[in-house]
Parts: sequence; C-alpha cells; structure tokens
Amino acid sequence: MVKIDFLELAKQAQKIAEDKKGEDVIVIDVTGKTAIANYFLIITATSTPQINAISNEIEKTLKYDFDVPPVRREGRSSPTWKVIDFGGLLVHIMTPDVRAQYNLEKIWNTPDEKTKKEKIKKVYIKKFVAKKKVVKKKVSVKKIASKKKVIKNKSKK
Repeated sequence: MVKIDFLELAKQAQKIAEDKKGEDVIVIDVTGKTAIANYFLIITATSTPQINAISNEIEKTLKYDFDVPPVRREGRSSPTWKVIDFGGLLVHIMTPDVRAQYNLEKIWNTPDEKTKKEKIKKVYIKKFVAKKKVVKKKVSVKKIASKKKVIKNKSKK
C-alpha cells in the first residue's frame, strides 16, 4: 500500500485553484485537531460556474495524476459551497458570503494576515487610549487642586 502525502496533494490542489482564479486560497493543517482530515484547503470562488470549474479540475487532477479519487463529495447541487473529501484532505470551495459566515479559519485557529494585523492595531489602540486616560486623570487632578488653591486664596482676601 502506498502512503499518500496529503500535504503534497493540498499544495497541488492549491495550485489548481489559483490557476482557476480562486481567491484567498489557504491550506490549514488540522493534524491532531480532528480525525476527519489532516489538511483543509479553503478556496473562495465568486460564482457557481467557478466553483464547479475548480472542483472538477481538482477532482480530475488528483484522481488521474495522483491516483487519489475523492472519498465523498458534498454540495453538488449547492450554488455556494462544495466540499470534496480525499481522506486526509478536505477541499472547501465557497462564495465570499458563505466563507465569511462560517469562518473556518477562525474555527480551526489559523488567523490570516488581515486578522493578525487587526488584532495588533486593536491592542495598540487600547493601550494608547488607556495611557491617555491615565494621563488625563493626573492632569485633571492637578488642575482641580490648583483651582482649589486659587479659590481659597480669593476667599481669604
């Protein structure tokens, strides 16, 4: 029995998806996180014909060039999401709306670069705002104290 390199299959499927103008194509390593697969390949396609073209080409190439036929297919009639199961590789091809709704990257703990940058910006802004508030409080306490002194000096006169 020949051992299948699912990472190599994922990379090959990724190349096919990119050649077919798939967008935001990523490979997620889920080894040890789930028993259903070792890798997820997530692809965004902007139309139903594009979803069909990408899925057909991936199936055909992996079956005939790598001798790995799909174990199962889901979403044949769905215009928005198809899943092809190759055993250790699950290929998800979906529209941008569906991808945003289900957010598989977040579920499997692999933030993309945009998410990482947004988190960094938010943390920086929160820290900056927190420091700014502290500074404002210190300044305002000093102002209040100086105003009290001025009021006391005026009342003494």
